[in-house]
Amino acid sequence: MNPLRFTLVTDGSSDRALISPLVWLLQRAGITRGFQPRWADLRRLVPPARGLGERTRWAIDLYPCELLFVHRDSESMSAQVRRSEIQQTLDLLEPEGTPPAICVVPVRMTEAWFLFDTQAIRRAAGNPNGRMDLELPELRRCESLPDPKSVLRDLLVRASGLSGRRLRGFQSHTLLTRVSELVQDFSPLRTLSAFQELEEDINRLVNDRRWNQQ
Repeated sequence: MNPLRFTLVTDGSSDRALISPLVWLLQRAGITRGFQPRWADLRRLVPPARGLGERTRWAIDLYPCELLFVHRDSESMSAQVRRSEIQQTLDLLEPEGTPPAICVVPVRMTEAWFLFDTQAIRRAAGNPNGRMDLELPELRRCESLPDPKSVLRDLLVRASGLSGRRLRGFQSHTLLTRVSELVQDFSPLRTLSAFQELEEDINRLVNDRRWNQQ
């Protein structure tokens, strides 16, 4: 049986880390035929795609799929405003050839969803047996942190246990996606409203398309 092909359109390159929780959610929704996930890398387009509408159209053209995920960080906007913005963009696309789409709107930044798994952070930092206290923020506070990306980078640096010259060569910003890949269970995020909404949207679509019966 062919795997489910889905494409993720994001604000930035680091947001491709969302692929791991999306696969996890699709599995929990009952899809068993495997997945072919792709991040829509539009960085080489000339001229560059401008605005969400152009990015989405190019993603559909260059990365054909059965399911489209469109991401925006809510940042200073409310999640509902971002979701409405995404939906308005999708409504302007040509219906024929446009796959069903789901909005992905983490509160503040994507990295807020990867601040709960101590072992994943230690492993991504290359020090799985480290004993230093990482002092992860409480999960319920993760969505209200002003800069989750910086928090995750700092945690990776601390988890590495490196210092001096070796620490200067430690590229924490390259490891953000690796953290998400090493998380095995995203269920703790079900306490967060944005993750709950995403799971509900996925479950609804999977049931409507009967993908959980294939």
